[in-house]
Amino acid sequence: MKLAPLLLAGVIGLAAQDLEPRLEALSKEVEARVIECRRDIHMHPELSNQEERTGKLVAERLRFLGLDEVRQNVAGHGVVGLLKGGKPGPTVAWRADMDALPIDESNLNVPYKSTVKGVKHACGHDAHTAMALGIAEVLTKVKAELPGQVKFIFQPAEEGASNVAEWGAKLMIKEGALENPKPAAIFAFHVGPSPVGVINYTENAASSSSATVKITFKGKRAHGAYPYQGIDAVAVASQCILALQTIHSRRISTMDPSVFSLGTIHGGDRRNVIAETVALTGTVRTFSDAALDDYEAKIKQTLDGCTSAMSASYGLEYRRQYPAVMNSPTLSRAALPVLQKILGPGHVTEIPPGLWGEDFSLYQRVIPGVLFMLGIQNKDKGITAGLHTAEFDIDERALGIGVHTGARILLNYLMEHRP
Repeated sequence: MKLAPLLLAGVIGLAAQDLEPRLEALSKEVEARVIECRRDIHMHPELSNQEERTGKLVAERLRFLGLDEVRQNVAGHGVVGLLKGGKPGPTVAWRADMDALPIDESNLNVPYKSTVKGVKHACGHDAHTAMALGIAEVLTKVKAELPGQVKFIFQPAEEGASNVAEWGAKLMIKEGALENPKPAAIFAFHVGPSPVGVINYTENAASSSSATVKITFKGKRAHGAYPYQGIDAVAVASQCILALQTIHSRRISTMDPSVFSLGTIHGGDRRNVIAETVALTGTVRTFSDAALDDYEAKIKQTLDGCTSAMSASYGLEYRRQYPAVMNSPTLSRAALPVLQKILGPGHVTEIPPGLWGEDFSLYQRVIPGVLFMLGIQNKDKGITAGLHTAEFDIDERALGIGVHTGARILLNYLMEHRP
């Protein structure tokens, strides 16, 4: 016997309402363990593609929780866990990244300071991992009532890797993280520079696509007293730097937001020797693949002209990293009532896109998804430092909020898309 659509919607709504208070209580119950887990990961940070301890911790915890399937060593040290609900329904995914950054810990007075010199969780991936484990724990406790499956994707190397051809989300996808079963949608949190208790979101573009740029100029060495006998790579680089700045300011559409920044310059051997080589590195950020291609063509054109005019040569490495994070408006809007009910309407805000990069975008090239920004700052506690800084920290109250809202986002999706 089939229920009428209105009656069916009412049954679904009642089922969700029955689970909502239980998820809230369970989220509070696991909060202390989530905080402990985040501190443990923070104290033992591991760089991209080195997340052996973290991956092992995640896999052991998922098995302890009783997930139906746990795959280890995906794309290096990644882990994929599958929680099968007791009722038929779709598959939805939650992603958390696990790697740290090559940054010294400066918060020396916290009890969870990094024990690894020169390595720190300065982008919140320790929090992402701990919250995802908390969400998994909460949902396992209501497993029998879940209409569908939840796939938990713990990803290595989001921050990038220079010694391999593929890494992070791209390699996770290649090694089957989105298959058997294939999720219909994917969600994630990234901690962000908003007060704790606030969640930000965007519809459509959230972050930019990006490329790394390395330029090496080759001249000819000579004594500094006789520059005409050489080709000055420092002078060549200087002229090219000025010319390259006009790509953004004069040759790329002002209607297509972008930035081209050169961050390092190295060259020369001695104060009185004309430099033979100079190397520059930088980054391009845009919101479209077409603009990323356009930058590469214009950089080459500019360098061709600039170096030939000074009888020098150059080498260019233009390496595309991640496409833009493009959030699904449909999924974003469907989650808003859930988030507003938990946090209050004033604490769920739409923000403009930023020029940061995130390889969550690669999952979105396969299935629709949303990356929400979870507020973690607290001015009263002095927790205001930005991402990728030595001073970065989080207000740990955000962890419980992340577990509760994350579990509810997943439940809401399953309920809305159940057969």
